[in-house]
Amino acid sequence: MRYAIAADGESVAPHFGRCERYEMLDIEGDQIVGREQVATPNHEPGVVPAFLKEHGAQVVVCGGAGPRAIDLLAQLGIGMFMGVSGSLDEVIGAILRSELVGGDSSCEH
Repeated sequence: MRYAIAADGESVAPHFGRCERYEMLDIEGDQIVGREQVATPNHEPGVVPAFLKEHGAQVVVCGGAGPRAIDLLAQLGIGMFMGVSGSLDEVIGAILRSELVGGDSSCEH
């Protein structure tokens, strides 16, 4: 499974499309089998969901996203965990333990 974690510094970003980068993790079972960082493209409607699809993302992890982005990601078959915050290490650990819990979007859209 390929996860795209919206990241600012060493934390999960509060907004999926306005983050510094994405931590792309390839996870099999409870192991990371691949990891790369990709810079976020320009924040324009529809660009980021298509960009993540091109990079093979199957699940996005972020603090929040607007309704259009949520719809576009769903149309592309990309799942989401929103309402996530904390350090990347904490969140990655939760993913590996199958304990990641999402919630409501933290964005004010």
